[in-house]
Amino acid sequence: MPAPPGTAKPAALVEQYESVSFADVHRDVLHLFPSRPGVILDVGAGSGRDAAALAGQGHQVVAVEPTPELRSLGQRIHADRDIEWVDDALPDLPVLTARGRSFDLILLTAVWMHLDGAQRTTAMAALVGLLGPAGRVVLSLRHGPVPPGRRMFDVPAEETAQLARGHGLVVEHLSEHADPHGRDGVRWSRLGLRR
Repeated sequence: MPAPPGTAKPAALVEQYESVSFADVHRDVLHLFPSRPGVILDVGAGSGRDAAALAGQGHQVVAVEPTPELRSLGQRIHADRDIEWVDDALPDLPVLTARGRSFDLILLTAVWMHLDGAQRTTAMAALVGLLGPAGRVVLSLRHGPVPPGRRMFDVPAEETAQLARGHGLVVEHLSEHADPHGRDGVRWSRLGLRR
């Protein structure tokens, strides 16, 4: 997956990501997260906000972040948390795929809309390949104006749901909510997918 392109510098992105709590960002899908300690993959972990919160709950967390500056800042900010940081990228996730690991939950927060149609198809197959027998994928989709210089696609939630079904997943949650940063015209869809 390409690094977040455009005018936003990694430090500014980290400040933005960290300004909203894990609980606020994920409040409508928290019931889909493992209630007991599990193995969680945070794809496009950015600043590590979500990975740190999940590690703090006792989960074993692998944080994938392809942008070196974001990965480095995240490692520094959340150095007190036991997080395995991995340099890997969608759509193929070749490093993790080669390791043959499986996960109880795969989390993609503000990631999916950076992939074009062909990449999303490849990525869904890669995610399913990493999903444990009773695993779930929870992802968010951004809708609305694209910031200048950023590579984003307006991906309908139903398109993603259909793609997931085509890969043998069941859609168990679909919701929409306002932007937690209060940006005009921006809204988010949340999907919960399971085997």
